[in-house]
Amino acid sequence: MANQSTLRQRPQDRFAQYFDHLYERLLERVDQFQKRSPLDKRTTQLIATLALSLTIITGGYGGYRWYTGRKKERDLGHRLVRRNSGIRSKDGTRTIYVPYKDRTSKVTIHPTKPTTFDAHRRLFLNPMRQRSSGREFSLGVPPPNVKPGLNVAFVHQFMAIMQIAVPRLGSKESGLLTTHAFFLLLRTYLSLVVARMDGEIVRDLIAGQGKDFLVGLTKWLTVGVIGSYTNSMIKFLQAKISIAFRTRLTRYIHDLYLGSHSAYYKMHALDGGIEHGADQFICRDLTLFCDNAANLYSSLGKPLVDLVTFNYQLYRSLGPLALSGLLSTYIGTAILLKKLSPPFAKLKSVEARKEGDFRSLHARLIANAEEVAFYAGGPMEHGLLDHGFKELKKWMEGIYRVKVGYNMLEDFVLKYTWSALGYVITSLPVFLPEMGLAPEPKSSKTPAEVAEDSEAGERTGSRTKQFITNKKLMLNLADAGSRMMYSIKDLSELAGQTSRVFKLISTLHRVQANAYQLPPNVYPEPFNLTDVAGTLHKGYDGVRLEHVPIVAPSPFPMGGEELIDNLSFIVGPGDHLLITGPNGAGKSAVSRVVAGLWPTYRGLTSRPRNNGQDGIMFLPQKVYLSPGTLRDQVIYPHTEMDMREAGRRESELQAILEEAKLGYIPEREGGWDTRKMWQDVLSGGEKQRMGIARLLYHEPRYAFIDEGTSAVSSDVEGILYETAKRKGITLITISTRASLKRYHSYTLTLGLGEEANEYEFVRIGTASEKNSVLQEIQELREKLAQVDEWKQRKQHIEEELSKVWVSGKQELEAPEYHQEEAATT
Repeated sequence: MANQSTLRQRPQDRFAQYFDHLYERLLERVDQFQKRSPLDKRTTQLIATLALSLTIITGGYGGYRWYTGRKKERDLGHRLVRRNSGIRSKDGTRTIYVPYKDRTSKVTIHPTKPTTFDAHRRLFLNPMRQRSSGREFSLGVPPPNVKPGLNVAFVHQFMAIMQIAVPRLGSKESGLLTTHAFFLLLRTYLSLVVARMDGEIVRDLIAGQGKDFLVGLTKWLTVGVIGSYTNSMIKFLQAKISIAFRTRLTRYIHDLYLGSHSAYYKMHALDGGIEHGADQFICRDLTLFCDNAANLYSSLGKPLVDLVTFNYQLYRSLGPLALSGLLSTYIGTAILLKKLSPPFAKLKSVEARKEGDFRSLHARLIANAEEVAFYAGGPMEHGLLDHGFKELKKWMEGIYRVKVGYNMLEDFVLKYTWSALGYVITSLPVFLPEMGLAPEPKSSKTPAEVAEDSEAGERTGSRTKQFITNKKLMLNLADAGSRMMYSIKDLSELAGQTSRVFKLISTLHRVQANAYQLPPNVYPEPFNLTDVAGTLHKGYDGVRLEHVPIVAPSPFPMGGEELIDNLSFIVGPGDHLLITGPNGAGKSAVSRVVAGLWPTYRGLTSRPRNNGQDGIMFLPQKVYLSPGTLRDQVIYPHTEMDMREAGRRESELQAILEEAKLGYIPEREGGWDTRKMWQDVLSGGEKQRMGIARLLYHEPRYAFIDEGTSAVSSDVEGILYETAKRKGITLITISTRASLKRYHSYTLTLGLGEEANEYEFVRIGTASEKNSVLQEIQELREKLAQVDEWKQRKQHIEEELSKVWVSGKQELEAPEYHQEEAATT
């Protein structure tokens, strides 16, 4: 009774009793401590009170600091999300904040280490050879005529990519794969349990055992709940694995693509391995590869486990003869479908390439929309887009026609033929029991229950249970076998996607390592990427070229076009240089060679180590305005966090814009945090002055300016150059304006001589430079002396053109407009 009354107590009373008991134990411990302590009771209580107060104060202060830290991080996240910025640590780790519901989520991105790239390069550029159709080819750089398919090359490529997607056993991806495998095995086990329970439920239903039937139905529903959760988790984990693969591969590719080697430029301008850009590979092909790779884990691994498990269970139920028949059927079906299967890998690969071609047409139209509109070239572009879509449509319709017959054969064999065979095999113990093809079904009842039942009824119930169980196993086995056969087609499609992803990563590794090799039996052309023997030296205080040929490179393996032969000059601190010459002489090519965008085929190129501050900065002819705020346009390529860490403020940016004659921009556009399409908002002159503002913000020691003030008036141009020189920036200007000589110390004139590849490097103001100017003036005077002769020739031509002749050599009068023009003249 006492226990019952205790159980009937309210929870509050039980908690109070527990607290009182705990307090009494605490007092006992305090008394014991006081007996052993030399301090009296009052002193002990005072120390305990102080300790408790200190604990409460420390805990409260810690909670306050945690709350303020969380609030500060939340405010920082909202501010960085609004300004499209992040945090970059010294080791290269980046922290960005992304919107999540009504708050922000912190994401830390760790860069790929250079040692990892070095270790993976052997997987993508390994000269491993495979013989296919009597030919040998390199797995690292497969030639374009090699068909992607289920071969050794596919295994090598897939495993190389998987080493990036799953870098180690303790990674997140390994945990997801392990959890996914657990649920796949659990679903196989549940399939066996459901098969047995189906047989028991049908047996009890036929035998009229109502109680056993309801118990079995309850068990079946309970297993159904677990099975539903298992199937949902399998789909969820498959999606998580696909996202994890894509995240890992995308970050890896971005680190290669946007690294310090400028692979995003070189792979299109120099390599030529990726025809229409990497966007199709990164955005679409990589997504399809990750989805199919994650699906392959369940579509191939799970059916393989099911085949082994269900075959073993059927062997125990039906005997070795039936199992031999099943295995023979599987092998024959696999051979038949393999022989009749279309080349899905090649079809998918070509489809992806045609999708990329069609997408590149749209991207080109968007990039050149204004120029096309000026030319009214809409009908022309319409025809090109229609032609590209028709090519894609024709290929896809061909794929669908090929799939019709194969899908019909596949469905008939895997669904109906296998099901009919399953019925035949499961019926053998029923119709031919005397042949002993299968073990006699065992009774699940006790000997006492068997004695109560008739022998015929018990045998019927056991056979019914065994037939239903074997039928369920056969259906599951047929489903597993059909998924195995379907996975062959999925593997073929995955092979095509794997080939494209591998091609992208191998191209990026090849560009980063400059690992170019000519195919065998190919005569090397001069100035190709395997013929680079020059040196690019970073760390020199100035710009120096010694016997460097300026060559416009061509995509590998073709040779480049030599623009200038053996260019040599030196620019030191304060030696402002003006590079001039006719169009096509190679003026902009000099800046590309110095920047390292084009290779130094011969000789020595020296330049400062860093870009930007304390180094060298390049201002291209077309000013790039990034998406972001007005602040981002001035400080590009820095972020707002970089600016804050450097101690720069908006007041300093305002002063820089004032110096660049753009001080009105912040007020006109609505402040520094304004986001617009700046490429369309700013005029041509404002864009070029924004480029000069970036130069004044970073204040490098040297700057290459390629036609950076061609859209700026002469008076403002002089102010900008004087401001840059006052800040200690050594200018190397590429321009055809003779008025810029007053702001420079030397001139480098390109395109001289008969072959137009000679040059002249002189100091402005010297006798030779004056002689060249006088020579140019003399040439202009000679041309001016011929003006009267050219005018007479023009008048004679106009008189001849104004005459109209008819049959009979009768000359008509000149038109009225020509008579008026002649009278005015």
